[in-house]
Amino acid sequence: MLDADRKAQLEARAAELTARLTRIETELDAPAPQDRDDQATEREADEVLETMGRSGKQELRQIAAALDRIARGTYGVCARCGDDIAAERLDLLPDTPFCARCAA
Repeated sequence: MLDADRKAQLEARAAELTARLTRIETELDAPAPQDRDDQATEREADEVLETMGRSGKQELRQIAAALDRIARGTYGVCARCGDDIAAERLDLLPDTPFCARCAA
């Protein structure tokens, strides 16, 4: 897969995550229910949404870093050892900065 294809893939994923994070923020900003039982359920749901939001933000940071590596011409090169990252690994983890050996 060419860097341009990977860039498009990463940008599409970033757009998907951004939309999801917007929905999460909207849900978290919704008024709390008046009923105590509903409030407890709502708090549990909010905790799940907050975790999903943190995870999504982390993935967005990783995608931004991968897009930066594409722009600098260092995409596909391990940030630790400098070896090429296998195409198969990039197919599975397009935002990874590490080869399989260094990631282990």
